[in-house]
Amino acid sequence: MLDNLWKRLLINNSGAHGQTGGTSAGTSLPEQEPLSRDLQQNLQRIRQICGNSPDITVREFATPYGCGAKLALLYVNGLTDSNLVNENILKPLILAEEPDFAPVGTSLSAFVQEKVLTAGSVSEVTTIHGLFSGLFSGSALLLFPGDSRALAINAIKYEHRGVEEQQSQTVIRGPKEGFTEDLIVNTALLRRKIKSPHLWLEMMQIGRTTQTQVAMMYLKGVAQDDVIEEIRRRLNRIDTDSILESGYIEEFIQDTTFTPFPTIANTERPDAAAGAILEGQVVILIDGTPFVLLAPVTFFKFFQASEDYYHRYDIVTFIRILRYVTFFIAMLLPSLYIAITTFHQEMLPTTLLVSLMSQREGIPFPAFVEALIMEITFEVLREAGVRMPRAIGPAISIVGALVLGQAAVQAGLVSAAMVIIVSFTAISNFVAPAFNIAIAARLLRFGFMVLAATLGLFGIMAGLIATLIHMAGLRSFGIPYLMPMGPFVPANQKDILVRVPWWAMRSRPRLISNPENGRRQQTPAPAPDPTDPNNP
Repeated sequence: MLDNLWKRLLINNSGAHGQTGGTSAGTSLPEQEPLSRDLQQNLQRIRQICGNSPDITVREFATPYGCGAKLALLYVNGLTDSNLVNENILKPLILAEEPDFAPVGTSLSAFVQEKVLTAGSVSEVTTIHGLFSGLFSGSALLLFPGDSRALAINAIKYEHRGVEEQQSQTVIRGPKEGFTEDLIVNTALLRRKIKSPHLWLEMMQIGRTTQTQVAMMYLKGVAQDDVIEEIRRRLNRIDTDSILESGYIEEFIQDTTFTPFPTIANTERPDAAAGAILEGQVVILIDGTPFVLLAPVTFFKFFQASEDYYHRYDIVTFIRILRYVTFFIAMLLPSLYIAITTFHQEMLPTTLLVSLMSQREGIPFPAFVEALIMEITFEVLREAGVRMPRAIGPAISIVGALVLGQAAVQAGLVSAAMVIIVSFTAISNFVAPAFNIAIAARLLRFGFMVLAATLGLFGIMAGLIATLIHMAGLRSFGIPYLMPMGPFVPANQKDILVRVPWWAMRSRPRLISNPENGRRQQTPAPAPDPTDPNNP
């Protein structure tokens, strides 16, 4: 009976597929190269392509379903769960009882997939490219003799960092969990926060060599369809050999390259990403990095932290205004000092002017060179503190700044006022909640210093006007960068410079979310009234 079963399965195999095509003898990997019916030829081709890599396990074994014929199982050590392979694949195939029937019209691979395997997810693979894609994604591949199809069995298990507190965007009040390098874990973190079937997930592979998994998540009906389509189109047109971090994707899909201002935001906080999705933004997740991308964004989004929505609105309003003030301080304070001390001394009170001039007596450099030396010195110290080992990095940056600053003043190279200006500028730069908008202030600072040294306050005003014109022309996936200030949208002013109470934020941001589903609160919530007798 076993012989009859095996003959029927082989007849089904030969009748279900066409003739076997030859395989290339080279090492190239065409996407459409089909698998051969010859099992040994497939194994030889696999070994040839991967160079007999020892981490790829190839196990040939016999099964009662094949009357002694051998099947082949392939998986990568370290990416695949060996216990799952043994329990759900090898054991059911090797220790199976002798079957007494085989469904008519069913191939051996289909019979094993439907009746034998106990794994949760099994899919068919028909090409060499698909086989390696599944193999290096952690799946176990099962190959059959006389069949040009293989089964990719989900058995992924590899070491990855657990969900921990994020390091770059810490908060005092709010969730402490952060994204990890595992894409599946990251999507699950968002699913746990937004338990809605309208939270759609789209997966794709980008990178010819790395074949990195990239995902889009958005709230269907809240995000604009044309924005979703534009992001999908830009992702699909990426043609490169590798994607190792979200920064690769950001540079490929951003609207404008030559600008200091970021047009795509990033975060490693699941609550910030969930809040962006609820406002109509699209989240782009990349396997291998805890930083996800948020698009589209506006300039004012970079001054909003997730913690803003966990504190009282009056406290948040004060802190948010402080962020805008410190941003302009970080960008303009050294240039204002240069312009006033060089061209506009009459703007200073006499006592302050005398104090500054007495400090600058004996300084061999003009104010611009003095500020440039101090700014570059501080940038070097900051970069050194980041690159040094974590145990000594902060100590090096703090001690270096104190020692160098004090020594420079005592040596008469810079004035004490300049050390204060540069130090306060650097501290103000750290107030911005988004690192990339703080970098924009750092870059623009040097340009404004040059303008202040040549034209004084007129140069600073000309630079501000040019910067504002540049920002007005920026777009983030079709959304104006200065929205809701330019164009002015009154309904969006509730969460820009100030943050009104939650019961007053009844609508989502316009021009970003879908106007057909733009309300957060379907029934407007009244303001709390403690004098109301019906108020519990």
